[in-house]
Amino acid sequence: MASSKPPQMHFFLVPFMCPGHIIPMADIAIVLAQHGVLVTLVTTPLNAIRIKPAIDSAVESKLLIRLVQLKLSEPTGLPEGCESVESIPSRSLIRHFLAVVSKLQQPMEQLFQQQKPVPNCILADKHIVWIKDIATKFQVPWLMFDGTGCFASVCNSNVLQSKVHETVPLPFQPFVVPNMPHHIEFTREQLPGNLNPICQDIEDLHESVAAAEEEAYGVVVNSFEDLELEYVKEYQKTKGGRVWCIGPVSLSNKALAHRGNKAVVDENECIRWLNSWPQKSVVYVCLGSVSRLTLQQLTELAFGLEESECPFVWAMREDKTGEVGKWMSEDGFKERTKGRGFIICGWAPQLVILSHPSIGVFLTHCGWNSTMEGICAGVPMITWPMFSDQFYNEKLIVQILNIGESVGSKVAVPMGMQDRFGVLVRRKSIQNAIVKVLLENGAEDRKVRAERLAIKANKSKEEGGSSCLNIKNLIQHITELSLGQYQT
Repeated sequence: MASSKPPQMHFFLVPFMCPGHIIPMADIAIVLAQHGVLVTLVTTPLNAIRIKPAIDSAVESKLLIRLVQLKLSEPTGLPEGCESVESIPSRSLIRHFLAVVSKLQQPMEQLFQQQKPVPNCILADKHIVWIKDIATKFQVPWLMFDGTGCFASVCNSNVLQSKVHETVPLPFQPFVVPNMPHHIEFTREQLPGNLNPICQDIEDLHESVAAAEEEAYGVVVNSFEDLELEYVKEYQKTKGGRVWCIGPVSLSNKALAHRGNKAVVDENECIRWLNSWPQKSVVYVCLGSVSRLTLQQLTELAFGLEESECPFVWAMREDKTGEVGKWMSEDGFKERTKGRGFIICGWAPQLVILSHPSIGVFLTHCGWNSTMEGICAGVPMITWPMFSDQFYNEKLIVQILNIGESVGSKVAVPMGMQDRFGVLVRRKSIQNAIVKVLLENGAEDRKVRAERLAIKANKSKEEGGSSCLNIKNLIQHITELSLGQYQT
């Protein structure tokens, strides 16, 4: 007798409202749909704009993805169009922003209840702490999306549990993270918000995220086993084996130029400029969508690029005040670097740029998405961590994978506190890092290691690769859970 066909699995996805969270979640939706899962992805209208082209392309390819938009309750008390973390104008509004987002809980419950077929699980960002209540109410498992890698998660957990950072008397005194496969050191000033004393103003928000994490059924990670296998195993120990590394998820999205916001520069113009340079000669600079440099720190970066004498593509945040453009014009920076500098003020087609043969190094803030995208492109990195998990990621890039060089950033600068710190990285450090990665002895070995990791990243997504097997195992696990073969 033929076995019955397994039921259609339906995953309900809820990303956090921040580019570095919603974009990989859209990629995950595509990955799941490519493996036969029906996916409902829920966000707000302005956040939907940045992922709609990729989702529409997937739907045209007959993938089963529903993109549903829920509006924030009016009035929000926020500036017009503030639906994402990077658009919050000041740190004082973070708490209010999260309170506004939490009002989506009731309409989200109603939406979940209306779904046909009934979703088998909720996959949601760990920062949507109230999602656990919806999962509990409808008796479905909550899979937590952890927007960083396993190495960072293990680092954070080991510091938190051991409280080793509390034993050092001075802020800049290094301490060793206990119970790690490698010798890893940090200072208190480099730790993310949940461990950093300077972030006490939102300490309760970090605590609520940590409490919610404990209730998650399992964890989905945008990483691959060959990248950080020892730490995948360590992370699995803490989560009862329910950690599924299914990345790099960006490899699921073939429409590279349509990933994220609409680029402010013409893709073909950018490619033409890149085509004019030799292979592995151009510096690509992007410090993320949330990081904000003071004008003084930005000018140090500009001079570092100029004095390196290397061609560069610099993707910077939109210059809403006009002060950056004014400085560049008055100082003569644009004129002096004309021809060898390509500046993008706003969203850049990052995957298109990184995949171009002329890119020789990626100067990055070490956000996990950018880290993974640099690895997938096989490009060495210059690391300039700013806050959150970024100092953790720098250790992975520079010390463990040995594919990067640090500019020497020593202090985590929480979002909205940039003016307190002034200039932390000097032009000479930036220039030296560029020259070292592109031109000095050892540069070729670093390039070879980066290229080998890119090969491993792509193989992980192929049939029989670790990430391909993990996504199948995840779907199978939820299928059997839905049939009553596992207990939550």
